[in-house]
Amino acid sequence: MTVGEICTRETVVAARNMMVPEAAQLMRQYHVGSIVVVEENGQGRKPVGIITDRDIVVAMVGKNVEAQNIEVGEIMSGELITVREQDSMLDALDVMRRQGVRRLPVVDSDGALVGLITLDDALEVVAEQLNDLAAVITRERSREAKTRR
Repeated sequence: MTVGEICTRETVVAARNMMVPEAAQLMRQYHVGSIVVVEENGQGRKPVGIITDRDIVVAMVGKNVEAQNIEVGEIMSGELITVREQDSMLDALDVMRRQGVRRLPVVDSDGALVGLITLDDALEVVAEQLNDLAAVITRERSREAKTRR
């Protein structure tokens, strides 16, 4: 299964110069915990960072800073890690584990944003696959019991 099949394609985005309170309002409006920071270019929206609700709390509230005067670009994640939409889910999980992140922007072959994959998305898919495996075991046991009668 590829990342492109799993990822959320309707991703909330922001520009670097968006003010933090506006980003927080977007998070509330769309019920998300992160926003992908993008730059527009000829090939689409290129992800350059991520800002999370935790980033806002740690950078603003934790340091007692006025959020009205801070742009998203000032507190967004530093080096951005992405995955390609054709990468496998297992590859994405490996990147998350190695890099210690829970969210990865998904990009196309030109580096343009196509979506976001989260640890929650991957866990949902793994849970479905485990459920399918359990169903196979249950059916096999039932079939075997019927043949022994």
